[in-house]
Amino acid sequence: MEDQILALTAEVAAIKGAAEVTNRMFAEAYYYITIPLMVLIHAGFLLYEMGATRLQNVLSSGVKNLLAFAFTIAAWYLFGWWFYWALPTWPLDFSAGPGYMEISGLEYANAIAWAWGDSAQYMGPNMGDNASGVFWGAFALFAATTASIASGALIERIQTVGFVICAVVLGTAAWGIAAAWGWHADGWLVTKFGYHDFGAAGLVHAVAGFFALGVLINLGPRVGKFNADGSANHLAGHNMPLTVTGLMLIIVGFFGFLMACIILPGEGWSWYGDRATTIYGTPMTLSSLAFNVPLAAAGGIIGAWVMTRDPFWMMSGCLAGIISVASGLDVYFGSTVIAVSMLAGIILKPCADWLEGLGIDDAVGCVTVHGTIGLFGLVMLGILGSGLPGLGAFAPEDTVALSLFGQIVGAVVMFLLGFVPGYVVSWLVDKAGMLRIPDEVQIKGLDAVKVPARAYPQGMASPESES
Repeated sequence: MEDQILALTAEVAAIKGAAEVTNRMFAEAYYYITIPLMVLIHAGFLLYEMGATRLQNVLSSGVKNLLAFAFTIAAWYLFGWWFYWALPTWPLDFSAGPGYMEISGLEYANAIAWAWGDSAQYMGPNMGDNASGVFWGAFALFAATTASIASGALIERIQTVGFVICAVVLGTAAWGIAAAWGWHADGWLVTKFGYHDFGAAGLVHAVAGFFALGVLINLGPRVGKFNADGSANHLAGHNMPLTVTGLMLIIVGFFGFLMACIILPGEGWSWYGDRATTIYGTPMTLSSLAFNVPLAAAGGIIGAWVMTRDPFWMMSGCLAGIISVASGLDVYFGSTVIAVSMLAGIILKPCADWLEGLGIDDAVGCVTVHGTIGLFGLVMLGILGSGLPGLGAFAPEDTVALSLFGQIVGAVVMFLLGFVPGYVVSWLVDKAGMLRIPDEVQIKGLDAVKVPARAYPQGMASPESES
């Protein structure tokens, strides 16, 4: 009898061990899949911005996107990951483990981000767990996406080196600090104000949008955008179908982006026990995304169609619809999603026109789609979700709940985290003579001067024949 019990115990242990291995491998595969899905975002940006560019500048816009992707990922490995782990608390506390999760502080950041000493197993080959590499990869694509969001606003007149400097600062420091403060269990916005931003409407979209605004103020408009009386001219891109297709591809990629916002259960994967959660430890399911993301896309398209009938703004409305509800995708019911996303689509073009009326040349509406709508989404969640728990399992009993005040505080912080570094860094780059392309080069066309290739065969229209 005793032998049977021992044999049964061993069999149960073996089954349990196999199940744990399977769960870890599933979680690893889950996050791994989100990475190529998020690469589709960059394929979409590539198509979108090249289509929105005039014929003589197509390849220069493409090169800029490729470099933003490459440099930001490399910089995230070297610097950005450290920002996320080192700086969640306020006032900044560099002692090891100051937060209740005991996962923040300078010592931990040095180990987890730069793989010092024994921690080398977490950031190199033959890793000791199933989490670190693919989780880092998902965050690296978040960083690259943040940098790429701003690029569309700046097309046709920003120097390549100056743009790369701005993209690296945005994708590592600005986004890394925003994520540390608002997307971390120890983040001071979370613990002190109940800030909630499941799908990163504030800490990715608003930060990127208002970083772009800071750069635009120093960069200035494209040649020919504004007349002497201040009125604006429409500088149409050369290929609207390419732009609209690129926007739709971005939407496909955002399914992967939002998948990666979920913390899966399992040993080595979740701080919060045996269920899938948000980054805040509150309940979350893929079913929430399956309902809400398509509804948000649909609502944004409908709202923009009602206002404009323009396919560019309809697809921009699709993206704005998702951004408007991204913060609360884990808590919203479908009817709420439809209403909020439609409203985002309706206000989109008027907000962009207002910004243009101030003399800001945002070539693709980036500041409005990502910045304005990102903040709109944060505040709407404060109105509709006030009172919901701020943190989940293992949180102290006095955790601050989600509130309108907390979301407004978060919105202000995200605006500043984007705009201030965007303005300061671009001002410094401008003073170094590396920001704006000279007017005569803009008139001739960037591809002819900057790129050793042609976008289209010689038989197609040239800039001279367009004028």
